[in-house]
Amino acid sequence: MTRREIIRYCLTLTGAYEDHPFGDDPNWALLRHKANKKTFACVYERNGRLCINLKCEPGLAVFLREQFRDLAAGYHMNKTHWNTVMTDGDVPDKDLFGFIGMSYDLTKPKAKSKEKGM
Repeated sequence: MTRREIIRYCLTLTGAYEDHPFGDDPNWALLRHKANKKTFACVYERNGRLCINLKCEPGLAVFLREQFRDLAAGYHMNKTHWNTVMTDGDVPDKDLFGFIGMSYDLTKPKAKSKEKGM
């Protein structure tokens, strides 16, 4: 899977947009929610490999790291909540798409609850 294919998939998610905030390092593409500006995916190359950082539930993050050789604690991210997937490794595309969806859901804007008494 190519960098552009991953980014294109992320952009199919409602309210997602591509950002390049590190002007001095165009290697990094961040995929964010328009509504709250939170990042749900970081796509970049490191050591000649295409990588994507994705948010994950802490317990599941550790479990997934044990299941896949090419999935590790998030590079330059909070190691408890983020994983890095090397896209040319042993993580199947269908799982990668699922992990992207999970990250998207974990970072999307919270639903506003109705005010009490109304």
